[in-house]
Order: sequence, then structure tokens, then C-alpha cells
Amino acid sequence: MDLIYVINYLAGLSLAYAFDDLSYNKSATQSHPYIGTIYEAGNAVDRNILTCMRTQDIGTTSLKKTVWWKVDLGGVYSIYSINILFKDYDGYENRQSGRFAGFSLYVSTTGDIRGSTLCYKNGPQLPPLNFTTTCTEHGRYVIFYNERLDGISYPEGYEKTSVYTELCEVIVQGCKSSGVFGIDCDRSCPANCKDNMCNVENRSCVGCKTGWTGTSCDTECMEGWYGVNCSQKCLEQCGDNSTCNHVTGLCDKRCDAGWTGTLCEKACQAGYYGENCSMPCSPNCKTCRNTDGLCSCKAGWMGHNCSIECTQSYGENCQYSCSLHCINQTCDRFNGNCLCDGKLGKMQDVQTNEVASSTFWIVAFCISLVINIIFISASLIRRRKTFREQKYTTDLVILSGLTPNTEQTIAIEPNHYQELGVSLNENTYPNLSTEQTVAIEPNHYLELGVSLNENTYLSHL
Repeated sequence: MDLIYVINYLAGLSLAYAFDDLSYNKSATQSHPYIGTIYEAGNAVDRNILTCMRTQDIGTTSLKKTVWWKVDLGGVYSIYSINILFKDYDGYENRQSGRFAGFSLYVSTTGDIRGSTLCYKNGPQLPPLNFTTTCTEHGRYVIFYNERLDGISYPEGYEKTSVYTELCEVIVQGCKSSGVFGIDCDRSCPANCKDNMCNVENRSCVGCKTGWTGTSCDTECMEGWYGVNCSQKCLEQCGDNSTCNHVTGLCDKRCDAGWTGTLCEKACQAGYYGENCSMPCSPNCKTCRNTDGLCSCKAGWMGHNCSIECTQSYGENCQYSCSLHCINQTCDRFNGNCLCDGKLGKMQDVQTNEVASSTFWIVAFCISLVINIIFISASLIRRRKTFREQKYTTDLVILSGLTPNTEQTIAIEPNHYQELGVSLNENTYPNLSTEQTVAIEPNHYLELGVSLNENTYLSHL
């Protein structure tokens, strides 16, 4: 390593003499290290420019395509600059710059490139082997990264094969103490900077404490907003038309009537209302508004707090009118049943009486109808029977060949024979003239025990 290289390195250190060296002898790691202990990652932070770390090669002809090295500062610090001394070989400066070219520097709080802050990206010009960049960030890890990917066209001068990474020294400058800034790390950051950290160069806060905003975090959140980055909106339940505290979100005075909780975010629980939820709702309320106790009333009650009984009405909030048929148009205020002589007359009894009365008349009508049907049917049957008997008598006379004498025709109903105890035989009948005709239905002969034969009957003809 030539004398000019060393002089440039020392000059770079002198420019940042006032800042603290944050990376000296800190823990360092790297990807796929080169074989041999003399190339370990910690060589880049030992402040010996003659010892360097080294990795296996990357490039289009190599198995490896990416490489990284990182140092753990041991805590989150305010970083000002990063200085890298890359390995130089006499007569091979361009080759080494080509290997160094295209690198990136990240600052991270977790050690992972994902989610970290890109501090610097080289290209397309080749970097000097003694490289320094300003990096006013806050973090715990500083990560060096480079790559040679297949299918990518890299700028002229970039080495694309056998790309070895050789870092001799990595110096991270900044302030070890928190809450300070400036070239001598002796000036206090603004009071409302998040984590008491500010840019070591210009005093601007990296972030603000809850409830503050602005580059120096000296401005309160605008009215109606609070929290981190003033991103949360106050609720509207603060009393006296006031707003919430810009830091905590709490109401500075009190909660509006009907609200409680640390942020006045909770409505009064069921059964209470008013300021501090200290007023009990009326027991006649079905629901009670948390702010002023306005009720939706149970059956039989009405009014703001359900303290007035229904009159000539009933139901919830007395919303139904009593029947016009109720005495004095008054009814039970809960269910609407009519009242009798000032006492409760149960509508069920009235309805039962009405049903009983209706049932009585229906039954009476049905009985009357059945009686009439029976009477009419009996009359019709009697008439029909009489008609048949008369018709049969006439037919019998005609069949016998007799010429009846209308003045001496004897009609004997066969159903009376048994009652009279008459015994009919061939000697019983007197000699009958043609003027004396006896009409006897043959179907009654057996009942009377009469023995009739053809000779007996004809002997009297």
C-alpha cells in the first residue's frame, strides 16, 4: 500500500476528528468468507489498515452472486458519516475500483437489509478506494452490500468476474451520547425529539414525541388532533365544547353528560345517565338516553322520564287509545282491557259470555231445525204409506175380478187383524154378494193365521 494511500486515509480521519468512532472494535459478520482466518470480518474495524476482511468471489462465472458485510454498533446512535478503505494493490487500482463498484450502504435497527434505510448507492462512476459519504441516520447496524447478477448490463469499468470484496477499514462516525448534535456532540437536541435523537448536523428531529410536530418538534398538534405524528382525532365527548389534550387525547376538563372513560369514549351503562353517569334512569323506562335520561317508556307510562300514568290510553308510551266502548273510555293502562265501575272488568269474561250466548242460540237453532226435519219426514212417510195402502186395495179388487159396490165396500186394514183376534177360515166368511167386497192385503194373512186357498176364496165369489 503506497504512501499516498495512507496519507489520504489519515486526511479523511482528520476531517471527522470531532465525532465519535462508533464502529471501532465492534462485532462484525460477513457472507461466505474467504478461506483463512486472516480474512475474518473483524479486520475491517480493528483500525489496522494492513489487515483486511475478504469474501469468496462473486460474478457471472461464480456460484455466488451477492455479498454482504455488517457491523453491530451495539446500540442505536446518531450517525454522521461512513468511511470505507478498500484493499489496494500497487498497479491494480482500476481493477480494485471495478470490484468495489456498485456497492450499497444501509443503516438498520434490526440487522436485516429488508426494512433498513439506504444510505448510499454507488454508480455508474467507479468509486475511490478510500471512500467517505455523509449518512445522517439513526441505527445500530451498518451494512455493506454488492452484487453481480446474471443478465444485468453493468457500467463500463465494473468487474464482472472474480469480484472479491476486501474491506480494510470501515469507520462509522457519529455521536455516542443520545440527545446531542453538532461537530463536537455537545449541543442538545430539541426537547420533543423522539428518543431525544436529532440530526447530528442540523438539529432536526428524526421523529417527534407524541403530540408534537415540525422539524424541531416544537409545535403542538392542531386542535382536535393528538398522538404520534398528530395522527389521531379527538373524540367529541369532551365537556364545555372543549377538545382533548394534544398529547394524551384525554379531555382536559371533563366528559360531556352521558359519557365516561379515560378518553370519554364510553357511553353510560344501562340504567344511568348524565354527568359522570351518576343519575339513575326511571324504573318505568324501557330504554334511557345516556345524555339526559329521556326514556322510551314501559307499558302504562309516559313522559320524559316515564313518571306519568296513562289515561284513556295504554301500552308502551301510552301509544294506544282505549276502546270507545269502554265505560268513560277508560281501560287498563297496561293491556287495554276495559274497566267496569272503576274496577277491572276482564275482557276475557266478556268475551266468554258473548261466546256462551252465541253458542246457546246456535244450539237452539240446530235443535229446532232437527225437530222440524223429523216432523216433516214423519209426515211424508205417513202420507206415502197411506197412499200405498190405498193403491194396493184398488189393485187387489181389480185383480179379483169383482165389481165393487161403492155403497157396500168394506176396507179392512190388515194390521188390525191381530188386535181383534180374528180367526179366518172357509166357514167364517158369509156368503158375499157381488155387492159386498172385502179387501184384504195378502201380506197380512200369515200374521192373522188365516189359511186361504184358491177354492175357499173362490167359493165366496
